[in-house]
Amino acid sequence: MIKSVVSKEYMDLQKEIVKLQEQWKLQLDPETIRPKLDKAAMEAGVPAAALTAIDFEISLFLQWIEEVNTTLLKFNPELAEKLARITSLLNEETAIRWIDEAFSFNHVYFTSFAVEHGLEEWIPQFLAETALRPYLQLTAEKIQPVINRAVPGAGCPVCGEPVRLATLADEGKKVIHCPRCQANWHAKRLECSHCGSEDHKTIQFLTIEGDAISQIQVCEECKGYIKIIDTRQYITKPSAALLDLNSIHLDFVAQENGYNAVGEKKETN
Repeated sequence: MIKSVVSKEYMDLQKEIVKLQEQWKLQLDPETIRPKLDKAAMEAGVPAAALTAIDFEISLFLQWIEEVNTTLLKFNPELAEKLARITSLLNEETAIRWIDEAFSFNHVYFTSFAVEHGLEEWIPQFLAETALRPYLQLTAEKIQPVINRAVPGAGCPVCGEPVRLATLADEGKKVIHCPRCQANWHAKRLECSHCGSEDHKTIQFLTIEGDAISQIQVCEECKGYIKIIDTRQYITKPSAALLDLNSIHLDFVAQENGYNAVGEKKETN
């Protein structure tokens, strides 16, 4: 198996964060998440989480941010000053804004927040997204029984995260996994998750020398790609988030070859 390009330290950090999120999810009252499934909206590609009433407990969200800070400091002591600044900046109003902006993938907002307060660009969105995920994961657990497919190009049917990871399950069936909310759904073996093409002439598979369990499915129609990992060969299957991170070398290969994590329709005259 090819060696991961992710450092052991960063992988250990992410493993600790995944454990934290599992603990946080247990702190949530399931009744605070109330899905209101609209079949027509979901068939149009609207993420189910956007149709769900979620009662966020701001004090808990702020507590989780502090726990992430503590974990980050364990691995990166040099961040102490800037993470302390985050603590002083975060109040209830800002936390509510962070939840809203993380929910809607508003990278521009978080970049502006970081610049305004002299922080590395990644810090605010990383903290907000990390603390938001337990809510999304519990939402996915509630909705999972009715999730059986996704609208091509719409991303995860629960949270809207762009599709980029699949595994091969029993009998070689392709299962798409969302690293963000942990939802999963079956997909056709020869189907582009971005544009829906099923044309065997435009859907190809790239393999990586030294990596016997992974391949990259690429689409010449929209130049999109997804990673496919044969987890049948794993003794212990990692979470979708860790599997996604540990296969980041596939993202590099795909993007170096001109493919995108979000496919785009070609212009037609």
